[in-house]
Amino acid sequence: MRLSFFKYRIAGLVSLMLVMSISFPSLALSPSVASRLAQSNPKTAVGWLNQGLQAIQAGRVQDAIAAFKQAAKLDPALAPAHYNLGLAYRQTGQLQPSADAFYRATQADPKFAPAFANLGGALLEGNNLKLANDYLQRALELDPKLGFAHYNLGLVQEQQRDCERAIASFKKAVEYSKNAPEPPYHIGMCYLQQGKLDQARSAFYQALKINPKYPEAYYNLGSIFFQQSKLQEALEAFRKSAEANSNYPNAYYGAGLVFMQLQQYGDAVQVLQFARDLYNAQKNPQWAKNAEQLLQQAQNLNYQPR
Repeated sequence: MRLSFFKYRIAGLVSLMLVMSISFPSLALSPSVASRLAQSNPKTAVGWLNQGLQAIQAGRVQDAIAAFKQAAKLDPALAPAHYNLGLAYRQTGQLQPSADAFYRATQADPKFAPAFANLGGALLEGNNLKLANDYLQRALELDPKLGFAHYNLGLVQEQQRDCERAIASFKKAVEYSKNAPEPPYHIGMCYLQQGKLDQARSAFYQALKINPKYPEAYYNLGSIFFQQSKLQEALEAFRKSAEANSNYPNAYYGAGLVFMQLQQYGDAVQVLQFARDLYNAQKNPQWAKNAEQLLQQAQNLNYQPR
């Protein structure tokens, strides 16, 4: 089983007085945005913008959405209002409104690179790869050092199965976003697609060096060890994957495969039951069926005299 993990990264909130970041280096306002903010009445649009930022900090996302919408209504040329609205919509899983808000941010400030990058990310998640590529390329024309734009572009190229270009983009993302574990993880995934197991293993270890609790990285390490018949190493990697996220069903399924190979059928039954139940709970019927089939094999073998 190959893991799909295409969550795109987002940049931080943008305000008049405060610049925040999410996982990536802080953003600077472009001159056109700063000029527009300076001309705005702080009791109106900018006031609502800052109120929205405060709501985000307090965890009140719906209040933030309302505030950002009001700011954008009062001053449609206030790019940070549209941009932060896009981030807030994205946080609540509202993909189309998020993309619309990022697009309005790019119209309000055509030099606002993070808005183009997040718009590309939203289009990527909506599987509109061509437009996603166009907007991400524009983001990088504006800011060639925007790490999460390189990352999102790499995701587009990975989806297109253009591994060489994807790896190059992910390496750029590593260069400019050194504390982000996802770019090296996806380098590993690309190397897996190419059958380059040693390079893939090194990339997954690089991701784990940044984030030691990365269940997908451990899982794919376990898969590599399993392919190489290194069963104990595989089992240890799957165990660490489950420790990193106890609700990650792939880890238990992988462990079940190892126990089957080791003819430890009782142990296989236990982890495969857990994998099946998690797949069902997470509404993944195909892999729940796969786990159930393997579970039945383990149960039959467990009760046979040996």
